[in-house]
This record gives sequence, C-alpha cells and structure tokens, in this order.
Amino acid sequence: MRTLWLFADGEWRASAGTGTIAVDDPATGERVGACPRGCAEDVETAVRSARAAAPGWARVAPAERGALLRRAAARVREHADELARLVTAEMGKPLADARGGVEAGAGTLEQYAELGPLHGGRSLQGGWGATDLMVREPRGVVGVITPWNDPVAIACGLIGAALVTGNTVVHKPSERTPHTGARLVELLAADLPPGVLTMVAGDRSAGAPLAAHPDLDLLAHVGSSAAGREIAAAARCRVLRENGGKDPLIVDAGVDPKWAAEQAALGCFANAGQICVSVERIYVHRSVAEPFTTSLVAAAEALRTGPGLDEATTLGPLVDRRQRETVHGHVRAAVAAGARLLTGGRIPDGPGAFYPATVLADCTDDMAVLREETFGPVAAVRVVESFDEALALANTGEYGLAATVLTPSLAHVQRAWRELRAGTVKVNAVFGGAPGGAAQPLGASGEGFGYGPELLDEMTHTKVVHIAAP
Repeated sequence: MRTLWLFADGEWRASAGTGTIAVDDPATGERVGACPRGCAEDVETAVRSARAAAPGWARVAPAERGALLRRAAARVREHADELARLVTAEMGKPLADARGGVEAGAGTLEQYAELGPLHGGRSLQGGWGATDLMVREPRGVVGVITPWNDPVAIACGLIGAALVTGNTVVHKPSERTPHTGARLVELLAADLPPGVLTMVAGDRSAGAPLAAHPDLDLLAHVGSSAAGREIAAAARCRVLRENGGKDPLIVDAGVDPKWAAEQAALGCFANAGQICVSVERIYVHRSVAEPFTTSLVAAAEALRTGPGLDEATTLGPLVDRRQRETVHGHVRAAVAAGARLLTGGRIPDGPGAFYPATVLADCTDDMAVLREETFGPVAAVRVVESFDEALALANTGEYGLAATVLTPSLAHVQRAWRELRAGTVKVNAVFGGAPGGAAQPLGASGEGFGYGPELLDEMTHTKVVHIAAP
C-alpha cells in the first residue's frame, strides 16, 4: 500500500495534508487503496522544487531532452501491463482498452521526443547590419491537472510536451486514479534531474491551490467543464483547457443503417461512454431511423458487461456509483419526459458501478440527455427530417469539442466540416485521426491547443530579439 504521495526534489514524501480519499475498484467495490486529500503546503513544496530546477532544465540541449523522453517512453512500454492493470483496477476500463491507452501514451512521448528538438522560431528580414529573430523559449513551471478516464495517455501528452520544450512540471493526477498517476510519474522521472517532474496527490484541497499558485507560468487542465471554469477563474497564468462536450452524431439519409449503428455504438459505449469525445446525442434522418435504431439496440445488447480484468468484457463499469447516479438521473428524467427506453436504463443488482448500454428514442431538445454532458453509455436518439435540421440542432448548446457526420454525400461532407461548430469534425468515422493532430475546443469545451505540434507552441512563449552592430 503506497504511503508516500508527494514527489519533489526527486524523492517521495508524506503529504502534509490531513484526511484520505478511498479508491475502490468500480467493478467489485473492493478497496484498491487510499490517497491523501493534499493541501496547499504540498503544492508549495512541489512548485518550489520545480521552480528551482527550471533554469537548469531550460539549458539542457533539446536533443538531450528528447533522448530522455524516448527512454521514458521505453519504460512506459516495458511496464505497460502493470499500468494497464492499475487503470482497470481504479476506473474500470476493460484491460485491452487500458493497454491501448498506455500504448497511446508511450507513442505520444515518442512523438514529442522527435518533435521537440525540431521546434524553433524564425528569422526576420531586417536591416543589413542587424539580426532579427523570433525565439521560442520555455515558459518555466507548468501545472498539469489530468482526469481519470484515460490517465496515462492524457498525462503523457501534456507532461511530454512540457518537458521536451524545457519546462518543469507539477502534476496532479485525478484522485480517482492516483496510483496510476504516481506510478507513471515514477517511470517518467527515473532519468530526470530532481525537481524537473514533481507530483501532488489529492482532490480540490490540492487542485485549488495549484490552480491559483502565483509561481506557475502555464496551467494545463483536462477534465470537466465545471472544473475547467473554476480553474480558469482562479489561475494567475495562461490556462489550456480541454473540457467536456455534448458531441453530436449526424446520421444522414442514404447511409447503411447497420454500419451507422455500429459507428454510433462505438461512439456511445466505448469506455462506458467516459471519453471526452464520446457521442452524446444522435440526429438520425427519418428515412433510415427505424433500421438504424433497431441495429443500435442489437449492438448495445451484444456488449458483454463485466470486470475489466476479464478479457471477454466489452463494457466495463462506470468509474464510481456517484457517476452512475448522474447517468441514471439523465435517463430517468428523459423517460419521465416521454423518451422511449429501448434497452438498458436500469441499475443492475450486485457490487460495483455497472450500468448497461442504453438506447433512448423520441428524445426532445429540452431533455438533459440532449443538452448536458452525460458521460455514460447512453445513446440519445432524435429523428430529423433533413440534413439542414440536423446541422442546426448539432450546433445548439454551449459545447464545441467534436462532432461526427455519417453521410454518402460529398456535398454534405463539405457543408458539415465548414458549418459544424466544433474543434474537431469527423466524417464517416466516430474515432480516429492521424498522429500529430490537434484541435482548439470551442465554447464551454475549452481553449488552446491540445496535442500535436501546436501544443509545443502553447508550452513556449515567443521572444523577439533585435541585434544591431555597435
């Protein structure tokens, strides 16, 4: 059982805070462990350590920083099964999916190990006797607050981009996956100078003082929109946020309804719907609505619910019973308001935080399942009469993270990517994309670039230099 949770100056220490947070396996309800709530004193220790290490780390050659990141990626791959099992134990993700998240994290570290040394500024055309440059420099100390739903992949992206550009990092993993976060920090920091990567554990008792700390130069947060708004209001530095979404899926006339249902099931039910870019609302053209919905119900009922460590499981539990109550509350309210429950929608007996893949038909725009982030395995379906109507409805609401359109029409493809108000628009695939892709969330979904080469720009600032001969 881990007892030391504060990582600073290259060593683990006990938290100065009081109180602990229980971490239970969401599949069995059994105790995985406990972490401290954290406190401002822990944050002060970690930030002070990172600030002291910042000048020396900034002077390390980018190629050397990249080489250290490659070694860290190799360690993550070497311990992939261990990390995946921690993820599954703490938040319930099926083991195969958890391994995929770890592999994605290692791949992101490798990507930044290559891109970091190539990241630079540019020269300007000035006078003959002068030199003018735009130079990219590290910001200094970067705070990184990461969520529980994909704890390795997301942390590797933000931490890797910050480190390779010469910043030091204070990481606060989610209190729901603290053991995963602590083990990842151990692996990443193994070859780094003391203080370059630090960590505090806990909930708001640690997160709030980190967000408001005056000695941070950048704060990167991935998590809920409510938390993101609070962090942005409290921060005294620039904030990068990738927050919640209510991502629409448009199913156009002319598509194969069975294929479209398979795409919808993947988008709604993968990781039990606990992905920032999960499909949260479906607008299906009336001409294909009936066979699409029938196939979607069949796909939902074909999923095998069970503990994530069971290799046959395709739908694991929600992260905890509190999240299950939120999801079930949306479903219950929708049914009470007139939605038809086609499958699922009932809390099963037994331990854990399981919730079945659920399909709701006849949803209306005033229902929470079409307005508020559900973050669970729920497919909320609304029938539309035209592609124009689908586009208009997809653009409603405060969020703007991602959107998907399934259509055989090239004209509708062109309209979709131009007119959909979202940072990412996907056509004929709910997931996927080339390595190195980045996007800017819109509205309540956040601000700033996440991932890709553009994240290296976010992690640095531009200094303009004018050198004239005396």
